[in-house]
Amino acid sequence: MARNKSRNGSSERTAYVFHLYISGASPRSNRALANVKEICEERLKGRYDLKVIDIFQSSVPLEPDGIVAAPTLIKKNPLPVRRFIGDQLSDKEKLLSGLALSDAA
Repeated sequence: MARNKSRNGSSERTAYVFHLYISGASPRSNRALANVKEICEERLKGRYDLKVIDIFQSSVPLEPDGIVAAPTLIKKNPLPVRRFIGDQLSDKEKLLSGLALSDAA
């Protein structure tokens, strides 16, 4: 897991951990990736770890995360775990609200 330096110079764990499952370079996958990256950079710069998994090219088993469709975004940390599937990733305001980032700096 990535580590960042806090203001006081001590090391701390990345506050947000996301796994984004995509299906190749499809328009929906590209849109989901762009939206998630934009949100992370605008709201969580330096405080997130985003792992992108292409289900067509990855040897990572999908069962542990319960992936049944792509694109799927899983917020692993902080708890609770949240899942966003398909078109939920194309609506930036709904995604911000679901991630509880509407008011995050």
